[in-house]
Amino acid sequence: MNDASWKRVLGLVGLGVRGRLAVVGVDRVREAAGKGTLRLAIVAGDASSNSRDKVLPLLTAKKVRVVDGAAAVALGGATGRETTAVVGIVDVQLAKGIRAIVDGANA
Repeated sequence: MNDASWKRVLGLVGLGVRGRLAVVGVDRVREAAGKGTLRLAIVAGDASSNSRDKVLPLLTAKKVRVVDGAAAVALGGATGRETTAVVGIVDVQLAKGIRAIVDGANA
């Protein structure tokens, strides 16, 4: 994905966090996936292997789509933190909007 697409995605992630439509961090994403409320996950491309190992198998098992590639600093900046490894989207419409941007950029 290009920088403009990532900027749009990160903007939507920020809105989602402020509107409580998204959860931030490995533990919160695992919790939402376990409850079945997670619609989409955005994993930092430079997240530690430990963080990835904690979350990716669960997301795969729950059939949650994963968008990979944003830097942890950029993802953290969108959520009001210094860095973050993963953000989970729990709102159906927000997830649909982010998927549309990702799929449009990859087409």
